[in-house]
Amino acid sequence: MRNSSRSRVDPFIVMDVMQAAAHAEAQGRHIIHMEVGQPGTGVPKKATGALARAMEEGPLGYTVALGLPALRARIARMYGDWYDVDLDPGRVVITSGSSAGFILAFTALFDSGDRVGIGAPGYPSYRQILGALGMTPVDLPTAAENRFQPVPQDFADLDLKGLLVASPANPTGTMLDRGAMSALIAACHDTDASFISDEIYHGIEYEKKAVTALEITDEAYVINSFSKYFSMTGWRVGWMVVPDAQVRVIERIAQNMFICAPHASQVAALAAMDCDDELQANMDVYRANRALMMTGLPEAGFDRIAPPDGAFYVYADVSALTDDSRALASEILEKAGVSVTPGLDFDPVRGHTTLRFSYARATDDIREGLARLKAFMQAR
Repeated sequence: MRNSSRSRVDPFIVMDVMQAAAHAEAQGRHIIHMEVGQPGTGVPKKATGALARAMEEGPLGYTVALGLPALRARIARMYGDWYDVDLDPGRVVITSGSSAGFILAFTALFDSGDRVGIGAPGYPSYRQILGALGMTPVDLPTAAENRFQPVPQDFADLDLKGLLVASPANPTGTMLDRGAMSALIAACHDTDASFISDEIYHGIEYEKKAVTALEITDEAYVINSFSKYFSMTGWRVGWMVVPDAQVRVIERIAQNMFICAPHASQVAALAAMDCDDELQANMDVYRANRALMMTGLPEAGFDRIAPPDGAFYVYADVSALTDDSRALASEILEKAGVSVTPGLDFDPVRGHTTLRFSYARATDDIREGLARLKAFMQAR
């Protein structure tokens, strides 16, 4: 059977790494998971209780395409609480995870062939979704002195129709401050390029609060999710904030592509937003894990790292050890029983000399993983 050219997307390498780790576990090995950006904590307990009550009260059918009004209103209120932004709930769109948000945003904003800038290293699915939709992803090789975030000079002459940034970023955990974010938004405005801000890791910050693009402009798409801070990866529910004039555009596309986000997940998400005690307890775990990583990785021999501002990743330069990060990751899994992600997922050109370590799991797992990495490096 014939396949379309748009189906020629690269594999998501971290998923292949997860499969290899699962295969090792099926053979009876104990694997420490530092490969996947999935919180080791579950959905807040109040959320599951709210869903149980809702299921007893009646069937959970379709919602409107934009999502439950109560959830949209609660998200808008959060922007006031977190950022002092007065947000109209009518601009909030509930999505089937941030992945659906990217599909909706790219479909609404860009035509086939349009060139869209993405920072490298960066989340690999940006590139693959753009390509599958017939658009042209343009990698912007970012520099360490800019904390691996794009700057206007990186795309000044590239004729982009859009720019997508992430802060905190995956895989580096770095953030854009207000000045840096403002400069990027201004550069896009000057060239009539659309600006999309991936804010999926907001809430997971360590020394300062992340800046939302909505503090600077209403003429941006902001995409977020309940997967990370709210610890709801498998529930597949997220949201996006769009300009007033874009709401109906997104609504029409969402009606046809997705109908709506899962009703059950929306109910749970609404309740999860009022679980501050549990969510801050999760943050205590991430803080402890980050401290362990900042000490333990250099002790193990991975000393070319920078402290992440947010998220739960450390991106390490391993060029002194290898020029084949995928082979090194396989060796670490085989000999140390620790699953890590090769940088090729995030930077196809330079990622052969980098690894990403996730510290989203339980602190005991992080401590054990670091001990195994140290033993592996000493024996290597």
